[in-house]
Amino acid sequence: MMYTEKVMEHFQNPRNVGQIKDPDGMGKVGNPVCGDLMTFYIKVKEDRIADVKFQTFGCGAAIAVSSMVSEMAKGKTLSEAMKITNADVAEELGGLPKNKLHCSNLGADALHAAIEDYREKNRDLKLEAEKSEPQTHEEAVVDSCPYCDGPREGMEKFCKSCQLELTECPECRQAMEKDAEICPHCGATRVRT
Repeated sequence: MMYTEKVMEHFQNPRNVGQIKDPDGMGKVGNPVCGDLMTFYIKVKEDRIADVKFQTFGCGAAIAVSSMVSEMAKGKTLSEAMKITNADVAEELGGLPKNKLHCSNLGADALHAAIEDYREKNRDLKLEAEKSEPQTHEEAVVDSCPYCDGPREGMEKFCKSCQLELTECPECRQAMEKDAEICPHCGATRVRT
């Protein structure tokens, strides 16, 4: 099989070539057998790929695949972009010779690696933010009864809906039944005095 016109177009005029300075995510994959190496860079806004660039060292098919993957991913949500498969890429290019199908794997894998890198970085940032923001007493208070979800007003010690007398858990500071042995929120055992 020869290269399709679409493959040749993306090889000769690749889209989104280059680097993104300070990318939100970066993924790098390679194939030691053929020597192809692909690096994808992404910028993410509101869970969508706002920009994508790539650098590819490899054959014409590898460059065409990278170009196509970048076009397919731009504007998609991260979840949508993670669903781009090697078969999707090959189909968009009108097919690839059998001995070049591995290139479509590399393109999708590099994109997926960039998304995973972004998610990992943001998971770490979210954990840091949660650790640095102390929970105040007001944030811990629930405005509904933990037993019936009936409304409570402020720090009332009595649920009007289920008629339970409530107290504050000494561990998590959430409302619990006054005579309960275990907090329904955190599982702490109440110490009797």
